[in-house]
Amino acid sequence: MAFVITSPCEQEKAGECVEVCPVDCIEEGKDMFYIDPDICIDCGACEAVCPVEAIYMEDEVPEKEHEYISLNRKFFEEK
Repeated sequence: MAFVITSPCEQEKAGECVEVCPVDCIEEGKDMFYIDPDICIDCGACEAVCPVEAIYMEDEVPEKEHEYISLNRKFFEEK
C-alpha cells in the first residue's frame, strides 16, 4: 500500500515531500505532485512534512478524495 497525494496539493506544490522521500518516488506534475505506488516504501516521511495535509495512506484517503488514488497511478502509467 502506498501513500497518495490529494487535492490540497493542487496549485500548492510546496515540495517538502520531495526533499524528504528516501526513495525518490515523488514527482512533480503540471498542477501537483504524485507518488509512484510501485516505488513508495510507506515510510510516512512525506506525510509528516506536507504543509497542506494532502498526503494519506491509500486506505485512509477520505472518500471525497478517492479519485486521487487512480490519478496518482495513472500519472506513472502514462510516463
